[in-house]
Amino acid sequence: MTRTGKVISWVVGVIVILLIALVIFIAMFDWNRLKPTINQKVSTELNREFAIRGDLGVDWSRQKDEAGWRAWVPWPHIHAEDIVLGNPSDVQTGEKDAQMVKLARVDASIAPLALLHKEVLIPRIWLKQPDASLLRLDNGKNNWTFNLANSDTQDPAQPPSPWSFTLNDIVFDRGQIDYKDAKLKADFRAVIDPLGKPLPFTEVVGDKKDALQTKTPPYVFGWKVDGKYNGESLSGSGKIGGMLALKDPDALFPLQADVRSGKTRVAVAGTLQDPMNLGGLDLRLKFSGQTLSDLYGLTGVLLPQTPPYSTDGHLSATLHDKNGAVYRYQNFNGEIGDSDIHGSLTYLASKPRPKLTGEVVSKQLRFADLAPLIGADSNTDKAKRGETTRQPADKVLPVEKFDTKSWRVMDADVKFSATRIEHGKSLPLSDLSTHLKLTDGVILLDPLRFGVAGGNLNSTIRLEGDKSPMQARADIHARKLKLKQLLPSVQSMERSLGDLNGDAILTGTGNSVAALLGTSNGDMKVLINDGVISRGLMELAGLNVGNYVVSKLFGDDEVAINCAAANVNVKNGLVTPRLFVFDTENAVINITGSTNMATERLDLSINPESKGVRILTLRSPLYVRGTYKNPDAGVKPGPLIARGAAAIALGAVVAPAAALLALISPSDNEENQCGPILQQMKEK
Repeated sequence: MTRTGKVISWVVGVIVILLIALVIFIAMFDWNRLKPTINQKVSTELNREFAIRGDLGVDWSRQKDEAGWRAWVPWPHIHAEDIVLGNPSDVQTGEKDAQMVKLARVDASIAPLALLHKEVLIPRIWLKQPDASLLRLDNGKNNWTFNLANSDTQDPAQPPSPWSFTLNDIVFDRGQIDYKDAKLKADFRAVIDPLGKPLPFTEVVGDKKDALQTKTPPYVFGWKVDGKYNGESLSGSGKIGGMLALKDPDALFPLQADVRSGKTRVAVAGTLQDPMNLGGLDLRLKFSGQTLSDLYGLTGVLLPQTPPYSTDGHLSATLHDKNGAVYRYQNFNGEIGDSDIHGSLTYLASKPRPKLTGEVVSKQLRFADLAPLIGADSNTDKAKRGETTRQPADKVLPVEKFDTKSWRVMDADVKFSATRIEHGKSLPLSDLSTHLKLTDGVILLDPLRFGVAGGNLNSTIRLEGDKSPMQARADIHARKLKLKQLLPSVQSMERSLGDLNGDAILTGTGNSVAALLGTSNGDMKVLINDGVISRGLMELAGLNVGNYVVSKLFGDDEVAINCAAANVNVKNGLVTPRLFVFDTENAVINITGSTNMATERLDLSINPESKGVRILTLRSPLYVRGTYKNPDAGVKPGPLIARGAAAIALGAVVAPAAALLALISPSDNEENQCGPILQQMKEK
């Protein structure tokens, strides 16, 4: 062998010996000697305690999945036992040895050849008994936000590291997450277990066509949760996909859940898009509960107080839209109380306030299901929902306060319609349509339309909840309400061929219906033509005072009403008639006095004047006093006004009579008996 050959042989031999020695050193090295350095370095970088308290080691073996010559390259397989990650110094529970994360063991393999390309490639990490405790204090600080030691000193102009990190999959046997949140009043535990074998997406969702198109991965883990959320009991279970599905932003991550919080139940099944960044949602969503307002604590969406509800629809979301996350609840069907609901809603999490838009339709609406929205529900209905009764026994006008503070957390633009309304026979409503706009605490219902007794009631309602106390305006117009349809169960009303028409414009201040009416200012006008009145009618209507008044005026007979006309002024809740007259076949009835909506008291005088068709037996005027809840009627001392005096007095109501003429359509003028009567009063 030549000298050169001998040198090369010695060099190769030395290199081989060094490699063998290095392999032997690495294989025999006690890696536990590095634990203090690793623990100190990681703790410093994370600004919290990190420790590997058990064995740390590296085993070398060939990778069975590799092919060809790569199968001969040994891989380092790292394991570490009893690992803990603590809480930051400003987020402490006070409990001894409290940790954010605990792991019984971690196993991972590193691809050695990938290091040549400056890539740290870990095909899979095995976690044994991972245990996480997430904590948020009342001041908003939490233990899952990491303040890295070098984050404030890094130079933005410094080029990024040429090294990359890739993790393909995470596998664990059983995981546990404890969550405590002082702000949300939450304290619950979630346990995650492998299902044993993957469960196909279609077996849970049931839509094979969509699953084949999207190639949704199977469910891999099951989970259960138990504890409290927002002060209410929380329990539930569900399934999720494997950790491998988390890596690909274009993959769909399967999710299924059925959760109960208090009296609210939420069930979802579908997929997450780009789950690591919460890119979007595509779920079938069912939820039910005692009242829709309870959903605010769970979703942040402001919804009204309602009877028990349930709904089922399709929820999709784009969570990284430039204007804010967009949630669409489409083609949903459900029930609120005994009413059905259908429609589509969109929720935009925009600034400065989120906004809810869409359209909701009810094919059959039970009017009582609307009562909680206006504070008009009964004490019995409140008791059924577990609420304290608030309506005083001696009050008629609803005193329930509007929750105006919550109106400013969200804007809305929603159309609602009901094609059929169920309200028994006491108030024959046929349909409803409205357009609700909520803007920075101001509610506008324009229009708010009811079909009533063959006619319609059109309104524009404005509630300025941004002011304290609230200010409100109501502009209401009733047209062609058929008298015989208003009281369809009263046989005598079949003789009534006329209509009811009216206008009301009122403004008020207060945070309840009672307060608004008690401070109201404005005008109200009503015309009734070609009606009928009798004691029997008053009894059926439940108006005992009216029964007394009618019997004193007309005895037991049915009396035809040619025209009833009212033009009243409202000032600070005091209602004073400018004109309040009933023109009947036997007499002209003039009503004077006032009623106070602030105190709910009546003080009215009823003065009849016979037309000569028959002689009235009444010798003195009547009074109606007392409260709305307990009215009282009787005969006033003193004689009736002289014959003809009523007609003379009506000569002073030219302007009120002229104003009432506007309620008569030109096409109705010949049929409406109020037309000639008001025209005569106008010309006096």
